[in-house]
Amino acid sequence: MKLYKTRSGIILESANQFYLAPTNDWDAFVNQDNLHDVLQQLTTSTVASDEYQDWTKTELLAPIGRQEVWASGVTYLRSRNARMEESKKSGGDNFYDRVYDAERPELFFKSTPERVVGPGDNVRIRADSTWNVPEPELTLFTTSSGKIVGYTCGNDMSSRSIEGENPLYLPQAKSYDGSASLGPCLFVPETPIAPETQIRLEIIRDEQAVFTNSIAINQMKRQHTELVSFLYRECSFSYGCFLMTGTGIVPPDDFTLLPGDEVSITIDGIGTLTNVVG
Repeated sequence: MKLYKTRSGIILESANQFYLAPTNDWDAFVNQDNLHDVLQQLTTSTVASDEYQDWTKTELLAPIGRQEVWASGVTYLRSRNARMEESKKSGGDNFYDRVYDAERPELFFKSTPERVVGPGDNVRIRADSTWNVPEPELTLFTTSSGKIVGYTCGNDMSSRSIEGENPLYLPQAKSYDGSASLGPCLFVPETPIAPETQIRLEIIRDEQAVFTNSIAINQMKRQHTELVSFLYRECSFSYGCFLMTGTGIVPPDDFTLLPGDEVSITIDGIGTLTNVVG
């Protein structure tokens, strides 16, 4: 089942039918450990309507309310190798090699909800960065108790020239206005998302594909529950939290995003998140 946050309300899609949620309070509605059961009940107690389908297409918002967005780093081998290469000149390359094999994962604060953009909105590249890439990531939604109840597509925009200059510059490379995108929905399955689920990235420039790639989420070194357990060790989240789980898709070192590029991230079962670099 898929939950859409729209300007007209919260819409549930289930078995190609659309239902209007009984509340507009996104934060309270999604922050339920039994969210799937709640949505299942909604399909039996509410009359479906075709008109909601148009709402999900024309009035989509990022599926976030007052939740923070956190992120995981170096969870795929490709990401470890890329980070080591970009930080070699600064002498920070061995940091990424060590964290890949360490017991403790790399977790960092990514974005306030105000800096997150939704489907069709513009993501941004920093004016003081010369090497910029999108990072397509399966993003978990966890309730305030730490239970994973949903998933969405995430774009962790990254300034590789800044991070490569010095690993201590990571917050500036990762967290700025328009640096995070979420959507198009919150996918709420009955069981955890399948390990063979594919993530695909496509970048269009001047109507031509300049980069495409895909990877299965079972290529992650870390388990989703492992990442969440570390995040919740000393942090509490009153409205739940979004956690990006890292990327295994990294464009070649001679590639950088340009204004006007269209970035599409597709994850099986969830859908496609498309943004333009503004």
